[in-house]
Amino acid sequence: MYKNKVEICGINTSELKTLTDEEKRELLKKAQAGDSAARDEVILGNLRLVLSIIQRFSGRKENVDDLFQVGCIGLVKAVDNFNLALDVKFSTYAVPMIIGEIRRYLRDNNSIRISRSVRDLAYRALQVREELTREREYEPSVDEIAKKLGVEREPILRAMEAIAQPISLYEPVYNESGDAIYIMDQISDTSAQDEHWLEHIALRDAMKKLSDRERKIIELRFYKNKTQMEIAESIGISQAQVSRLEKGALERMRKEI
Repeated sequence: MYKNKVEICGINTSELKTLTDEEKRELLKKAQAGDSAARDEVILGNLRLVLSIIQRFSGRKENVDDLFQVGCIGLVKAVDNFNLALDVKFSTYAVPMIIGEIRRYLRDNNSIRISRSVRDLAYRALQVREELTREREYEPSVDEIAKKLGVEREPILRAMEAIAQPISLYEPVYNESGDAIYIMDQISDTSAQDEHWLEHIALRDAMKKLSDRERKIIELRFYKNKTQMEIAESIGISQAQVSRLEKGALERMRKEI
């Protein structure tokens, strides 16, 4: 998408300049000394970095111009706050700043309105989880996060679930030879008892093909209505691992059915 001429926010991306690490440091020194022209130059010289990062979010169907502008805000913050005394490349510092800004935008721009207090609690919990993960080199439990925040675990669980990205009814679950099956296609009338009985048999057979851990996750998630974080707590793995295992198990079950 960005290899040739692409207009984003009125900018011809094929003409964006790049800077060497040495050029960046020199410009940053001048910018932090109050040289506004140097500040502008170092920002323009890192726009390609913003372009490369927003490609990671292309699957969310967000407006590219909006993501680019938000990414530029993260870049500007990185330019203004970079510590030249640290022995790190500017890009190493800028990338998480840009990604963080885009993620905040995506959360706040969610079509489902979430109260400010719930959203703030979720963001604080995410921040504490990142801090504890860095300190202990493993993902902390909900109880550990709650203890650090001085909050009960249930409000944290509800807040984390509230900011989770919703799934569209038009999300494809299967695609072969151009014929896609969407989530809305899987929603049926439960009054058709014969069909329901056949589906139950198909689900049972598909479940048998899963590993013990996958089967446990599916049972807790869809039969006992547990959240991914609660499942992670009960079986002793991270929420990210639960998410990956759940996704893989559902994909295999769909193919079996």
